[in-house]
Amino acid sequence: MIDPGFLQRLKEIEAAFEETERRLSDPDVLADQARYTELTKRHAELRPIVEGFHAHRDAWQESREAEELAEVETDSEMATDLRTLAHERRREAGRIEGDLRRSLIPKDPNDDKDVIVEVRSAAGGDEAAIWAGDLFGMYRGFAERHGFKTEILESSPSETGGVKEVIFAMKGRGAYSRMKYEAGVHRVQRVPKTESQGRIHTSTATVAVLPEAEAVEVEFDLNDVRVDVYRSSGPGGQSVNTTDSAVRLTHEPTGLVVSCQDEKSQLQNKEKAFRILRARLYQIQLEEHLSEIADARRLQVGKGDRSEKIRTYNFKENRVTDHRIGMTLKQLPEILAGDLDAFVDSLTAEEESRKLLEGE
Repeated sequence: MIDPGFLQRLKEIEAAFEETERRLSDPDVLADQARYTELTKRHAELRPIVEGFHAHRDAWQESREAEELAEVETDSEMATDLRTLAHERRREAGRIEGDLRRSLIPKDPNDDKDVIVEVRSAAGGDEAAIWAGDLFGMYRGFAERHGFKTEILESSPSETGGVKEVIFAMKGRGAYSRMKYEAGVHRVQRVPKTESQGRIHTSTATVAVLPEAEAVEVEFDLNDVRVDVYRSSGPGGQSVNTTDSAVRLTHEPTGLVVSCQDEKSQLQNKEKAFRILRARLYQIQLEEHLSEIADARRLQVGKGDRSEKIRTYNFKENRVTDHRIGMTLKQLPEILAGDLDAFVDSLTAEEESRKLLEGE
């Protein structure tokens, strides 16, 4: 049986649904396209919850009736069948209740957004840069599996073939909901290609995942942003452009600095830099709203030390361990190719369970 508090919540939703239905038949609402569209959307959101509520009520009632009939049934075989039916309907009611509770967990408003992902080498020198490049490849593979598009916004290649940092956009409905659990320190344990004695090294790279904000979602004064232009440079600092096409933005109130030099056009670099800046400011606003640490990127990636990690990739043992949920998979090649769904699904389920326990 549903507990009184949750039952009251479902009855309130049922009443709101009925009120929405009543208003949808109001001639004044029908004449107002904006109000009608808004109510239609609300009606569609509430319908599956109300239908589930009714299905739960029916299943529970059928279970009670079957139990009562079994108590007075003189045919033992029929009584057994009735008790079996009561048990099945009670289990069905429990399943429906679980679905209803999950459906009422507040959805992250950013889940459907595109994301901007920042991957940076951390502890481990050249090997850390190579590892950061491997992570970037893993996320590109993940994007391809889900039909998301990727766009490099800024990259800084290392001389050893990896990347010191790469910032890229991942576009597609639900990109943030699938990528948000990747934020943090990723640790690798393997023998580097440059290691002549076969010793295993431990290196790290940090990943920050920011929901990409629309211009209307982030308000900032352009007068607060200093724009500097300079010539693009490649690995080692050599000039790769004869014009001042690279752009550096400095948001003076927060001290945030964004540089972009991947495009040949100064205008394109400026547009990309503003996208990154907007996403970082949006993330800070979110954290301030939650009364948490304002520098969300530092919250996500820590200091990049080897001891700070959300996941470890061990090449010798062919295993990947997510330390947040204690989950280990011995499928390292597949995971590095972008098969992250087992981790993402488990992390999503863990978060849902936590929210249910907290009564969010």
